Amino acid sequence: MKTAMITGATSGIGEATARRLGALGYRLIITGRRSHRLEQVKRSIEAEYAVEVLALSFDVRERDAVERTLGSLSEEWTNIDVLVNNAGLAAGLEHIDEGDPDDWDRMIDTNVKGLLYVTRQVAPLMVARHTGHIINIGSIAGRETYENGAVYCASKHAVNALSQGMRIDLLKHGIKVSQIRPGMVNTEFSTVRFHGDRERADAVYTGVTPLTGDDIARVIEWLVSLPPHMNINDIEVMPSRQADAFYTWRDE
Repeated sequence: MKTAMITGATSGIGEATARRLGALGYRLIITGRRSHRLEQVKRSIEAEYAVEVLALSFDVRERDAVERTLGSLSEEWTNIDVLVNNAGLAAGLEHIDEGDPDDWDRMIDTNVKGLLYVTRQVAPLMVARHTGHIINIGSIAGRETYENGAVYCASKHAVNALSQGMRIDLLKHGIKVSQIRPGMVNTEFSTVRFHGDRERADAVYTGVTPLTGDDIARVIEWLVSLPPHMNINDIEVMPSRQADAFYTWRDE
């Protein structure tokens, strides 16, 4: 039985991915900051799919917590076949001269440093077994830059570069590395970006049918089902009404 680890599994893409992989029979390690919500997800998946789920509540931004928690995994949980680096966020939507440095820290610490901290703990376990698949959740903002999004875009450009670098560094160890770069996805993303302002968050999706967390989870389900000799380096997934970061056709 294979084991998958998913960060940021309390909602959205992370939770949907845990459910999809649970349905495939994976044993799951799910992580997140909201311990109560994480336990709810754990119990729901265990009941529905009859798979083992290990819930680990910590903040990927806290290096000591990541090292302490993942460094003390029992031997039965160290054979991680799939790592989905999903934890990430956007905070604020202002011009660079008006941005909040606290928002910048949250984005860089979560989207870049958190991904690195987790990967640093899990990748050696894969290297030791000469097998594994790391899937990084990036964004179309990792290839394009838009007004008011400089720091978020910079963090996702970093994820893009890290994904390419990981692919090269881990090539000789037989470890796959994939990046998924979604466009507009209706999760808690915009609510977090606008600091809880649901009305402003909902307006982002006015007149268009966005992707869902489960849409991205279906892509991950496909990636992990591919034969060992195939690796998808990078995949961009968009709503049918969205062409890129700038062009979206909305119903009036």
